[in-house]
Amino acid sequence: MAKKLYVGNLNYDTAEETLRALFAEVGEVASVSVITDRMSGRSRGFGFVEMATDEAAAEAISRLNGHMVDGRELNVSEARQRQERGDRPRGGGGGGRRQDRKPRRFDR
Repeated sequence: MAKKLYVGNLNYDTAEETLRALFAEVGEVASVSVITDRMSGRSRGFGFVEMATDEAAAEAISRLNGHMVDGRELNVSEARQRQERGDRPRGGGGGGRRQDRKPRRFDR
């Protein structure tokens, strides 16, 4: 069964192809994803690599955690499940104009 790994402390210029080649040296890679900022498209400095087997994932963690790539020391660990955000309200009010206020007078 495939196991997803978290890869942190990536150089902002590190490409998915670089990660795929590095992790392929350890075992079969199912998928690679470098997380990018929605607005700028720039890497956020972390990503995920899904290894084909649990054994390959364990080997990748032991061999590649602390490995230097593009001048940065990688943090490789088992990815945690994404937490649900629940039904909490998002965003916020933003202070519309209160109707009970008297208009200000600026003439002095």
